Amino acid sequence: MFIEHIHHIMVRELEGMKREILAYQDEADIWRSVPGLPNTAGTIALHVSGCLQHFVGAQLGKSGFIRDREAEFSRRALSAADIVEDLDEAIGAVDATFAGLEEGAMNRPFPQEIAGVRPTAGEYLVHLVAHTAYHLGQIDYHRRCVTGDSSTAGVLSPRDLKSAATS
Repeated sequence: MFIEHIHHIMVRELEGMKREILAYQDEADIWRSVPGLPNTAGTIALHVSGCLQHFVGAQLGKSGFIRDREAEFSRRALSAADIVEDLDEAIGAVDATFAGLEEGAMNRPFPQEIAGVRPTAGEYLVHLVAHTAYHLGQIDYHRRCVTGDSSTAGVLSPRDLKSAATS
């Protein structure tokens, strides 16, 4: 059950990221720099996609994905459709990996040492969900700053939780 929750929330955040990217009316704004914000929405989305394809897809799912972290931060001027496609690839990697995970795997050490430590797979997956949500918030903030549009893109609703029931 724990695995299903992590999987669902991770995909929810990626789907939210896609909605945020598609909410930019002018695609050039996706790549527009804002003083005080170190990255653009496009850069953040590519980073999250590469991160999840590496840590979830390649490390846990043995997908064979080879991460190019430098490219995550250097690629520019991709279309919204290209970014969404990249995020869809991350969703595919997450889906494929979680389809093969068992609850017992959550208590085993994560396959790769990270920053000199090796947390359990479950704890690191929770960290990756938080990491993804953090960056989703950055994209939302970036979109609002560069477009002046304070409306929501409809992400992070409790109604999107798998177990949500209306009363």
